[in-house]
Amino acid sequence: MRYAQGGGLTPAEQEKREAVRLEAARWFEAGAGTAQIAAELRVTDRSVRRWKAAWRRGGAAALASAGPMAVERLSPRQWQRLESGLRRGPLAHGFGDEDQGWTLKRVKLLIGRLFHVGYTIQGVWRLLRRHGWSCQVPVRRALERDEAAIEVWKAEVWPRVKYRAPPGRRAGPDPWCGWPGGAEAG
Repeated sequence: MRYAQGGGLTPAEQEKREAVRLEAARWFEAGAGTAQIAAELRVTDRSVRRWKAAWRRGGAAALASAGPMAVERLSPRQWQRLESGLRRGPLAHGFGDEDQGWTLKRVKLLIGRLFHVGYTIQGVWRLLRRHGWSCQVPVRRALERDEAAIEVWKAEVWPRVKYRAPPGRRAGPDPWCGWPGGAEAG
C-alpha cells in the first residue's frame, strides 16, 4: 500500500493499525457483523470484510503486521547530517559553480561520499520525498535586473494600463463573446 507524501508507515503507525485489526478479530470471535465493527473501529466496511477473510484463513495471526519492508539505509543521525549538507549547497561539496542546484545525481554522489552507502537515482528521490523534500526549480533572474525601475513600473505604469471593467460588468473575458465585455465591445 502506498501513502502520499510519507512513503509508508512508521513502526508506531504500523503497530496502531495492527491493534485495530486485532481488535476486529475479537469482534469476529464474538460474532459481530461487519457494519457494526466498521462503525465501532471507524474503518471502512470493505476493510473489515478483507480482514475477516484473512482471519478465517489464518486466525488473528493473519492480521498481524508484516513489519517494515526494508530497513532504512541512513540512520536518523546520518539523515540529519545529509540534510545539513544539502542546506549548505552544492558548492560546499565541490560541485562546481556553474549551477548551484541540487540534482538527484549530486545527492546520490554526496550520500556515497559521506556514508559509503549506494542509492539508485529513484532511491534518492524516494528518500528525499519521505523526508519532506520536494523538487524545486531555482528562480532565474537577469543580471541586469533593475529592482528600482520594476517598483516604479508596478506603482505608476501598471495601474494606468491595467484593464478595468465599466461599473456593472465583469473584469474577465466573456465566455460566450470573447474579451473584454461581450459582443457589443467588439
